[in-house]
Amino acid sequence: MMHDDNRVKIVCVVGARPNFMKIAPIISQMQRQESRLMPYLVHTGQHYDNEMKHSFFEQLGIPEPDVDLGVGSGSHAVQTAEVMRRFEPVLDEQQPAAILVVGDVNSTIACALVAVKKGVPVIHVEAGLRSFDRTMPEEINRILTDQISDYLFTTERAAADNLTREGIGGERVQFVGNVMIDTLLNNLKRATPFDKTLAKYVKDQTLYRDGFGLLTMHRPSNVDDGVVLERLLTAVGKISHDLPILFPVHPRTAAKIEQFGLQSLFNAVRIQQLPPLGYLDLLGIMAEAKLVLTDSGGIQEETTALGVPCITLRENTERPITVDEGTNTIVGTDAQRIVDVAYEVITHGGKRGCVPEYWDGRAAERIVAFLEQRFAGQV
Repeated sequence: MMHDDNRVKIVCVVGARPNFMKIAPIISQMQRQESRLMPYLVHTGQHYDNEMKHSFFEQLGIPEPDVDLGVGSGSHAVQTAEVMRRFEPVLDEQQPAAILVVGDVNSTIACALVAVKKGVPVIHVEAGLRSFDRTMPEEINRILTDQISDYLFTTERAAADNLTREGIGGERVQFVGNVMIDTLLNNLKRATPFDKTLAKYVKDQTLYRDGFGLLTMHRPSNVDDGVVLERLLTAVGKISHDLPILFPVHPRTAAKIEQFGLQSLFNAVRIQQLPPLGYLDLLGIMAEAKLVLTDSGGIQEETTALGVPCITLRENTERPITVDEGTNTIVGTDAQRIVDVAYEVITHGGKRGCVPEYWDGRAAERIVAFLEQRFAGQV
């Protein structure tokens, strides 16, 4: 990455897959020739393998990290503590003007905690989102990161209300739009055509010519409980009789299907299991899908931006704008409700929604312009 003594250094942190899509447009904006900021990229290695590195860093044009902490997986406590332990010396050595964290993974709160205790300003991108479900580890990460951040950038206007309720307001909060959508719009033309991805895994593609659905599932509340997982897969199996389903299987989900002996559920249904997909492959499939079933926060946003009906297999969402304005419907894990809503989409086309304010591909520009104003005086 380019280093230049006349620019203000901002340490940018990524930890897990969703972070890569959020950081890419921000780093790209900071690397503009006229930018007064210099990104220093720290990858905590919270989720890591070479395949992922190739599919995200290379496909999204993210430069090699300046440092990789190589933390790996572990319990929430172990992972958070290990990130803090390894991040502190990096901060001491680099002495940045601020650190920038995105989203709500363990690396986000861990690095923010280290920074705030050292008096280094914390910038949180995607602040103020709330599911109001404190059993979700991400919810705890979101609430605490927002409390200790100096600058909070929001993706939707309602996020500011959540922050005001928690005593955070005024100058610290800026509504800028959604960096995930910057990445989506930047890459839409480059997305792999779905039939090309399918050709790698499926001999006969005629089944998918008249439309297909996409399923993604990885949340512990859905996959760690055998009864819930079986119920969800059975419901999707029913839907697949009328709409074939493509299912890139998250490693965690694959392990649980195996553990609970649920592989036989795939025998008499039209659910095609695929390995985890890179960003451009998944984007190509999502853009062409008639329907997406998911428990992912990011995919709720991406389907809204693409105008593709989305059914969220959760009891709540921290992204309510995707329901209020977008294409998203929350169904929980009730099998009958999942099937009913899916058939409504198959028969009548489902919610079309509209694209929310500032989901226009320019969120990173707004963030970097604000930060240049705030920090460039320190050159």
